[in-house]
Amino acid sequence: MNKKIYILVLLIGIFLFPQVDYAQVDFNKRPDDDLGNYEDAYQEHFFEALKQKGIENYQRSVDALLKCIKIDDTDPVLYFELGKNYKALKNFGAAEDSLKEAISKSPENEWFLDELYDLYMLQNDIDKALKTVKQLVKFHPDYKQDLASLYIEAKKYKNALEILDELDKEFGYNQDRDFLRNQIYDLTGNDDDRIENLEARIKSNPDDEASYLRLIYRYSETGNTEKAFDTAKELLESNPESQLVHLALYKFYLDDNKTNEAIQSMKTVLTSATIKPEAKTKVLNDFVNFVSKHPEYEPQLLEITALIDDDKSVKTLRELAQYHLKTNDKEKALGYLEDVLAEDPNDFNTIKDVLLLRLDLNKDSEAAKLSSETLELYPAQPMLYLVNGVANNKLNQPKKAIESLEMGLDYVIDDSKLLSDFYTQLSMAYKQNNNITKSEAFAKKAEALSKQQ
Repeated sequence: MNKKIYILVLLIGIFLFPQVDYAQVDFNKRPDDDLGNYEDAYQEHFFEALKQKGIENYQRSVDALLKCIKIDDTDPVLYFELGKNYKALKNFGAAEDSLKEAISKSPENEWFLDELYDLYMLQNDIDKALKTVKQLVKFHPDYKQDLASLYIEAKKYKNALEILDELDKEFGYNQDRDFLRNQIYDLTGNDDDRIENLEARIKSNPDDEASYLRLIYRYSETGNTEKAFDTAKELLESNPESQLVHLALYKFYLDDNKTNEAIQSMKTVLTSATIKPEAKTKVLNDFVNFVSKHPEYEPQLLEITALIDDDKSVKTLRELAQYHLKTNDKEKALGYLEDVLAEDPNDFNTIKDVLLLRLDLNKDSEAAKLSSETLELYPAQPMLYLVNGVANNKLNQPKKAIESLEMGLDYVIDDSKLLSDFYTQLSMAYKQNNNITKSEAFAKKAEALSKQQ
């Protein structure tokens, strides 16, 4: 047969007789061999484990993972997930075994080691945590700081300090590491090493104001005031703009009888925009106490308080009020207490002090008004009724005085002195109201109580 005719006949046969049964491959059909079945089951169990863990069904997640391991135990992630589930179930022994198995299959996996480290920390197993974190330090310097913390827990203070020294040398000083360092010095009582460390810092960085201030504090704490004073002067020399150094200098100057320098340092502190109000209050309190012993410096105190009129804390105002009370300048004391009241209008102790000073200074209308307003806040305070009665008696308003005093009597409990004061004021009020009988009756009651005291 001609070759061309043969090929033509063959092609015609293929296209005209499609019913001929040729082998076909269905690519959408799942494999029916054992490997395909196992792979499908593995994936099904694994995703079930993740789902159950996500909804906190940890035991069901464990069951699904164990089915995965039965099919194929080569993947370390299975043991990692198993360990996390056991940890959530507080089955710490099983969690440790699972995580160790994961690590044995993947020794360089940071997350596996970190999970084991967290498990040991959860159980406060410091020795095992130390062993694990030593494996983690190569991954991140934060683990090295954790290692220092664990050494402190294990009372291996020398090892901890060595680690902190290494980190400081590599990364510079850090507040968290300084906290750990000071914790060690506090636990060991080793102030010499603490001071030596601060001295070394200053030597390596003379512009480090914070280290100077810490060193001043540590010298002072250990009673070495001379070195503390010298260090403060060194800081001022190296950093003349430092304001914080004056928090220490003023006390040294006072102790050294250098009053003018002390006052200048206090001025710097009290007018500083960077120093906290609490520190300013302490300085002002010291200055007030100093002036109370050396009244010739009162003009300087008044000058400084004038400079900080717009920047006084409530504590500062109270200190100033107390100072003026000590010097018997009640008018100025009242002014400062009224400023306190403007900042904290519901403070009962300040209200009481203001009321008593107003009565003392014959500001009776103001005392009557404030006591009436305050009774709305503190209706069970007998002292407020008494002040209101006294103020109204002084204002020749006996009916108002009687009303307030009689209401207040109901709140006087087991206080014969206070009760006597009420009776005395009621006697005065009834006398002003021309009710002599009642006036004399209350006068007798007051006298009887006075004799009992």
